[in-house]
Amino acid sequence: MHLFKYRLLQTIREKDLIFWSLLFPLILGTFFYMSFWKMSNSMGEQEDSWETIPVAVIEKDTTSQEAAYFSQFIDEINGNVIEIKDYSSEEAAITALQNDEITGVYYVDKEPSLSIAKSGINQSILNGMLDSYMKNAQIMMDIATDHPENIQKLMTEYSTMTDSGDYLSDVDLSGKTMNPMIAYFLALIAYCCISGAFMGVHASFTSQANLSALGARRSITPTKKIVLVLTDLAVLVLIHFVNIMILTLYVWKVLKIPLGIPIVPMLVTNLMGSIVGISLGIIIGATSKAGIGVKTGLTVLLTLLPAFLAGLMYGNMKNIIELHAPIINRINPAAVLSDTYYALGVFSDYGRYHRNILTLLAMSVLLLSIAFFSLRRERYDSI
Repeated sequence: MHLFKYRLLQTIREKDLIFWSLLFPLILGTFFYMSFWKMSNSMGEQEDSWETIPVAVIEKDTTSQEAAYFSQFIDEINGNVIEIKDYSSEEAAITALQNDEITGVYYVDKEPSLSIAKSGINQSILNGMLDSYMKNAQIMMDIATDHPENIQKLMTEYSTMTDSGDYLSDVDLSGKTMNPMIAYFLALIAYCCISGAFMGVHASFTSQANLSALGARRSITPTKKIVLVLTDLAVLVLIHFVNIMILTLYVWKVLKIPLGIPIVPMLVTNLMGSIVGISLGIIIGATSKAGIGVKTGLTVLLTLLPAFLAGLMYGNMKNIIELHAPIINRINPAAVLSDTYYALGVFSDYGRYHRNILTLLAMSVLLLSIAFFSLRRERYDSI
């Protein structure tokens, strides 16, 4: 407990460690929220607030059966996709079209047509509806010509199909519909886990007698090396687990990002992520004789690169790697962590979750074993 207490105090007083392992992810999360999340939400609101497209309808032919069918089609979509504006004449409708008061003018005729004044999304929608109607009408005419005995059956089936409630039903796929921007925040939490490497590097640096005065004092104590290593590991995992939970709660409760991850699996994943991150840092610190500046620079590279491959900077990067080199996603701890969060938050896939947790556990055991044997074999001629 004595070792635990003073190692805890020493670690939390290191401002550089707190910045890289906690403050930097919080800053990134805030920037992600301001740049990605707000933008995606505003786009979603625009998509949800659909406005009907104003059009005019000019009846050129009121006698033919084809014109009657098209007129019926226009009436059915009025108020849903389009909004028909009444004008006294064709000239008044064309003037309104040129003044941008309406988007298009439909002509009810034996062969229906559309007039637009410029190109745009709404104009493309109007043109697409006309093309779709013309194709369906042609299919009906072909069947009526070649197989007139089936026309009544076709009309009945078509009427049934247009009523989506008769042939569509909601199916629960045990998943959740999520904004794709959430992938950035999941990758951010994974990066925060890996950033525990900064603490691991610092701890291993201060444990080596040839690199720091504190390491020299610790090396001459009668305390067994395994006790020192395990104490350091317990302190660092505790501190970093708290850091990860602070970031998670900040993203979830303060930024209001709906992660959709159950509490207990999230705690387990964050704990495993903190162990992997700390273990990676101990490896970097224990296997190199370079100074703390060089080791810190190497740690920046070895934390940001896996985070980049996991989709922190480019959300689709992990999918690209999965397509071309999937083995990288299997050995990249940041990718495994983000995939674990994704499996829980999107698919509720506990089989995938358990496989990822076992993978993280195997990574932790391997990294810690290498780190322990690297530190254990350290011997000094003079201290």
